Amino acid sequence: MCGRFAITLPDQAMADVFDAAPSNDLPDTPNYNVCPTNTVHVVVSAEARRIVPMRWGFIPHWYKAPNDGPLLINARSETIAEKPAFREACRERRCILPATGFYEWTKSAEDARLPWYISRADEQPIAFAGIWQEWGTGDDRMRTCAIVTCGANDPMKAIHHRMPVILTPDSFGLWLGEEGKGAARLMHAAPGDALVWHRVDPKVNSNRAEGEDLIEPIA
Repeated sequence: MCGRFAITLPDQAMADVFDAAPSNDLPDTPNYNVCPTNTVHVVVSAEARRIVPMRWGFIPHWYKAPNDGPLLINARSETIAEKPAFREACRERRCILPATGFYEWTKSAEDARLPWYISRADEQPIAFAGIWQEWGTGDDRMRTCAIVTCGANDPMKAIHHRMPVILTPDSFGLWLGEEGKGAARLMHAAPGDALVWHRVDPKVNSNRAEGEDLIEPIA
């Protein structure tokens, strides 16, 4: 799964990476502790690519309120095309969530949560495959999104059995629906050598923690 991540790129740098025009109401960066329900940067494509703000936490159209059911921050690749909450978005509203890295947790022998920071081995930005949907009416109307996940590759299994689907630049167009059908074949684990990780301070366990030191390695 993916339940917390970091984004350090300025808006224009994101625009350059994704060849997308940034909206003028994007959340501030850097943010070293992006949490569920936060507003995040999302790349979408219609006539052209844009980076727009969305709530991280997909809200199905039948929810009467944002908290009317489970918080859907992830969508499993194995079932996304059949789940009522996600199947239409999977076909028609795919998106990309930019990140610099993400966090995952293991447990110590004493059952303490031990956080790890995971990033690309080539130090390039991460592009999470996502889906999005508008929810609500009037002043309550908002765009919401979820990150698509898949089974972990072999190295990542040492930390967690699942991982986000990570897109490469040559697959952005296909995932965003710019290059016809076939996006389903992108929903697989990244190669085993694509990511690196290191332990970080347990203070990131708090969703109120902030600052660059959250991603610094500890012994």
